[in-house]
Amino acid sequence: MVPNESASVPLPAHLARYVVAQDYLAYTPRDHAVWRHILGQLTTQLKDKAHPSYLAGLAAAGIGVERIPSLTEMNGNLARLGWSAVAVRGFIPPAVFTEMQARGILAIAADIRTHQHIQYTPAPDIVHESAGHAPILKDPRYAAFLKRAGVVGFRAIASREDHAVYEAIRNLSVVKEDPAATPADLVRAEAGLSAARASRSFVSESTKASRLYWWTAEYGLVGDPEQPKLYGAGLLSSIGEASHCLTAAVGRIPLSLACVDQDFDITRMQPQLFVARDFDHLFEVLERFEATLAWKLGGDYGLEEARRAGTVNHLLLAEGLEITGQVARLVQGERRPDGNSIALAQLEGPVMVSRAGVTVMAEPWPGPALVAFGPPLALPAGPFRLLLPGGLSLSGVRVGEHLAEAIRGSVLDQPLALPDSALLFLSAGLPGVAGGPADPEAWDRWFGAKEPFSGGEAETMARRHKAEALPARLGELYLEVARIRDSGRIDPARLGRIREELVRYPEDWLLGWEIGELLGRSGT
Repeated sequence: MVPNESASVPLPAHLARYVVAQDYLAYTPRDHAVWRHILGQLTTQLKDKAHPSYLAGLAAAGIGVERIPSLTEMNGNLARLGWSAVAVRGFIPPAVFTEMQARGILAIAADIRTHQHIQYTPAPDIVHESAGHAPILKDPRYAAFLKRAGVVGFRAIASREDHAVYEAIRNLSVVKEDPAATPADLVRAEAGLSAARASRSFVSESTKASRLYWWTAEYGLVGDPEQPKLYGAGLLSSIGEASHCLTAAVGRIPLSLACVDQDFDITRMQPQLFVARDFDHLFEVLERFEATLAWKLGGDYGLEEARRAGTVNHLLLAEGLEITGQVARLVQGERRPDGNSIALAQLEGPVMVSRAGVTVMAEPWPGPALVAFGPPLALPAGPFRLLLPGGLSLSGVRVGEHLAEAIRGSVLDQPLALPDSALLFLSAGLPGVAGGPADPEAWDRWFGAKEPFSGGEAETMARRHKAEALPARLGELYLEVARIRDSGRIDPARLGRIREELVRYPEDWLLGWEIGELLGRSGT
């Protein structure tokens, strides 16, 4: 079995595609030294700064200081906490990340940052994902919050523009961690992210959900506002952020729903942070946010949110059916007793019909669908003519369970241009509109990519460049020093000779630091 394969077996195909083997033997001696340096600094630095669960949580999750953790070993420990972990490549799509989290699965980036970015990197890496997110799972209340935040993020509606921002962030993280990238490459990547953010015409539910997650699970403080403790993964996995976040240079704001209106910049340390009273406070804010979502509000608000997002979402009809598709057009009628006035919603194909998250159609319908709102009426077989509240009139011929032809309609006596043939649904109301397809696994079977997610050619090249950036002889010296460390027998003379040889590698500071630390132990 590959590392973490046991944790990935229960995953449906649309999630399993993003899982990779950890390939533990691919980590270089310098990679392990990067891990050792960061964890050694952090465990010392955070001993009194982090939430009380932190140090005990590292051990509970199977995370040690000396070497990069094996996800196989981590899973044996995380299972006791009701969680598991899988390895992934870099930034995976937000919907995949949040669905995994809702299932109690940590998506851990298998790569590790370069020694040049040891203080902080915007790229997901195994330091951030394992040493940052896993330790606080030891606190049951926080672990429950993380799963609930995954559910909320998964149900929030994302826009087309969100996808452009995601791609720009992923590209920037790759460029920053690619040793072969030039300053011009970095400028272009940063400009691409700025342009993607500037192109947003509105702030989507998904963007707000990501902000809430950022200011809590990623960069959250908890406790006394004057002497708070760190619990956010971004703080717990960054030497630079961990030392910076409690200084006078960083503002501290009591956590509230206002955090969803506060954008963030992944390329620099945060100038202000939100402080939660305790982990119950996280639930209070999350529940207030959840109550604002189309998933909970439904009706006109949900339809408008889905239409302007321009993405595939699903409508939860009052009768229990779930209609997946892209809301393309809304027809206004008179206000109904339920307070809503949209009389008809038109969805672009393909359209999928589900019930309780399970597809009930043999295959998706390639054409459009119409959802008309009014009293719960059964559409008769054959010719029909309906007059619905809100001033909507529909006629046509029902030729299948949901399929109608020769469709004609008007609203408030004004004729409507409607598709001649469409799936037609009549519903007494719309309790909710949620992000993505109702049955992600079935939707993925029809429309998803068929290959594993590699992160793209740029990520593959960056990974290769990182491996090539370690000269063979320098790698041998790293390995020798690691063996001296593991043996516990410090040889000052040999370490001195290795240090002299390092003059051939002026850009590598980390091994010299390790040697100095070992010599300090020996009193030399």
